[in-house]
Amino acid sequence: MPRTTTVECPGCPPFRALTFDALGLIKVIEARGKGGGVPQVVDRWGDPDASKCVLAACIDDRKTDPLLAVARKSGVIEVLNPLNGELSVTVSNVSNVGVRPEDDAIVGLHLFRRRRMELTSRLCTLLTCTTKGNASIKTVDMTDSPAYSGSPNTWNVCASGNIQCSQVNGSENYALFGGKGVEVNMWDLDKCAKIWTAKPPPANSLGIFTPTWFTSATFLSKDDHRKVVAGTNSHQVRLYDVSAQRRPVISFDFRETPIKAVTEDLDGHTIYIGNGSGDLASVDIRTGKLVGCFLGKCSGSIRSIARHSELPVIASCGLDSYLRIWDIGTRQLLSSVFLKQHLTKVVFDTNFTDEVKHDATDSAAHEAQSMGEVQTADETEKLPNKRKKSSKENKGSKNKASKEKEGSKKLKSKKRSKSLEHDVADDA
Repeated sequence: MPRTTTVECPGCPPFRALTFDALGLIKVIEARGKGGGVPQVVDRWGDPDASKCVLAACIDDRKTDPLLAVARKSGVIEVLNPLNGELSVTVSNVSNVGVRPEDDAIVGLHLFRRRRMELTSRLCTLLTCTTKGNASIKTVDMTDSPAYSGSPNTWNVCASGNIQCSQVNGSENYALFGGKGVEVNMWDLDKCAKIWTAKPPPANSLGIFTPTWFTSATFLSKDDHRKVVAGTNSHQVRLYDVSAQRRPVISFDFRETPIKAVTEDLDGHTIYIGNGSGDLASVDIRTGKLVGCFLGKCSGSIRSIARHSELPVIASCGLDSYLRIWDIGTRQLLSSVFLKQHLTKVVFDTNFTDEVKHDATDSAAHEAQSMGEVQTADETEKLPNKRKKSSKENKGSKNKASKEKEGSKKLKSKKRSKSLEHDVADDA
């Protein structure tokens, strides 16, 4: 018998997450309750179709008029309402005539928040980047179907190779791009100009040079665009300082499979990395030392990691079709949900906490009411055991006693008559 381990899941704090899979489905997962809720799928948007596989997604979870942008394999970008899944506008990203969307798929997508505040609420600005390096910033009018407000800014971020990762910093002024045969490079989005390009590390002592292949990248801090963390296909994690040098400041290996997902923590020096064999760990990037691995190994490649902006939890998903919620302090698995399809992306809806507080009071009152109902029901069920016998039962018992008395009287009269007959016979 193989040895197995069981991990007890204590439950999750209240959260709401959106997952995206290879069949184009968007699933809403919610956990309610302060004492450790169990996440459940509460809604599902779309129909299963492999051509609508979600390749990238970004959420603008402001309290008023939130938006969700989704890039699909068919080259279509959909802007949805993240609260109910209603489609606001659909935009086609296919620019070159005769090129199939699968050959130049969207790998990077960002929904601008700052530019949307400067514009009216009916306009949204999107940044897209394809595999061939075709980047574009376009403003979409969501009232008309579909229309661009002004000419989009388009440029190419690589001369050769394939882009596989893209990320925008917190101020939304700079963007990262990298991929297979493409060194990590940074662009100024206001000027659409390249401001920095990484330089590959030198060959090792044996003279072996590792070819460039970046699979994921992120900014170390939302407020500082100068420090960049990138993961490679050769299971390396590299820290770049744009203001210092072009080569990595710190570089270390993690396990033996490609790094597939990297995300930063709110403290500005911790990162979370996931690889192709399902290993998930946190690293202090200041020293490059491993803080620890998360308990409960995933059985498939991790493709996305999301850090909640308020709760001390992260979410991970990948090819094993599980959404997992982890505690960042204890690195323990809080809960997991099986979602049937290969998952490509997960995002948190941070506005859900306010809704949960209101719902929690209602649910507590409802639970108290239901408990009162259950208690009264139990009391009513116990009452028949304490009450006296009914009138029917008393009548039955009285009738039975009277019948027994009558029978005994008849026996006594028969005995008396027999004894009298015997005495008369003796006298005769």
